[in-house]
Amino acid sequence: MDLSRRGFLQAAALTAAASGLTVACGGSSGSGGTKNGKNLTLWYWGGALSDKVVAEAKTHFSSQIKLTTASIGGDFKQKLTTTLAAGTSVPDITGIKGEDIASFLPNANRFLDLNDLGFKKISSQYLDWKTKLAQTEDGKQVGFPIDIGPTAMFYREDLFAKAGVDTDPAKVAALVKTWEDYFQLGVELQKKNPGTYLVNNISSVFNIAVGQGSQRFIDKDNHFIGDQDHIRAAWTTAVRPYTLGIDAKINDNTWNAAVGKNLLTELGAAWHALDIEQAAPQTKGKWRVCANPVGPANQGGSYLALPKQCRNPEEAFKIISWILSPANDARGFTDAAIFPAAPAAYAMPAMTGPDAFFGGQKIIEVFGPAAKDIQVAYEAPADAAVQAPFMTELTNIEAKGKKPDDAWKDAVSQAKQIARRQGVS
Repeated sequence: MDLSRRGFLQAAALTAAASGLTVACGGSSGSGGTKNGKNLTLWYWGGALSDKVVAEAKTHFSSQIKLTTASIGGDFKQKLTTTLAAGTSVPDITGIKGEDIASFLPNANRFLDLNDLGFKKISSQYLDWKTKLAQTEDGKQVGFPIDIGPTAMFYREDLFAKAGVDTDPAKVAALVKTWEDYFQLGVELQKKNPGTYLVNNISSVFNIAVGQGSQRFIDKDNHFIGDQDHIRAAWTTAVRPYTLGIDAKINDNTWNAAVGKNLLTELGAAWHALDIEQAAPQTKGKWRVCANPVGPANQGGSYLALPKQCRNPEEAFKIISWILSPANDARGFTDAAIFPAAPAAYAMPAMTGPDAFFGGQKIIEVFGPAAKDIQVAYEAPADAAVQAPFMTELTNIEAKGKKPDDAWKDAVSQAKQIARRQGVS
């Protein structure tokens, strides 16, 4: 299983904290040279785009442009930022991960404004909240939305049935309207299914609980608010399954084995469906999906951007507009579980059919409404770095038995130090 997809928020936060920086990167191969060039390069990472659609783009535009693509491994943000800073070998088109976009906005002058190339005319085809996350305060559009990560609750239909719980997705959703409903259901399910657990770890609960709110760790005035009630409430929610004994405490590579054996539910984004299927193919037909407790959050979802060195901005914009058209977005979901940022795709056959892995359920009926109902909170450039200590301390509770109140105090103290180092008051 690709842990960078499943644990992307925690990994991004920990990386940012370790470096103490909001930007840094490097890379090889790319552009440079005169404008209106006939050769363009595209950087992305595995799983960011449909490889089939990208391959077709090369053919579709071959009479005008030779498009060379590179799937960049390792720390994509690190490689990209270093390359942008150096100003040489810069790709004409590049992906930017959703969790990284906020850290690039202060350096928006390194990218072209997509509105100048025609994005404003087609922006209504994409979710407004997703589009705005890649805008500067003065309205410059840095990123073209690729995908989003609306969250839901994946659950084991067979284990729910064994416990005598009605397994219909709408009925299950009604049982878990609140976090406490969800946790109490987990206690009952565990009694009927000894050796099972409701959640894989408490960090996954914390991520979604924070994402359900209208504020995160830093406000628009660049003040640290990670010690306020909204974050403390998310922390308390996250710790609850640990205290109830329904937390599997998985913070390593044992998830693959656990998901096919003793996990009752998984909280995650639409793309997480592919993770479950790849990790536990023997459970085909045993999973279902329903709405999250409380409401959806967003996890992940990326962008394409044009660095200012782009040799042919007009043609590059045509290429990304074609790759990310609603029809090709729907194909991306079929090819690689890339959930579209274009709502029109949700009604297309590629997304509306039954999913055999989920017992024939039409999972778009859960994720489609979730995508449109996500509450967006301001995400500061230093947000990931400031979040990192909270993730670390939640793991310390599970791995070391640290008292939750002590872990909270240490998380806040460390987060404040990181915030100060990054210019947050």
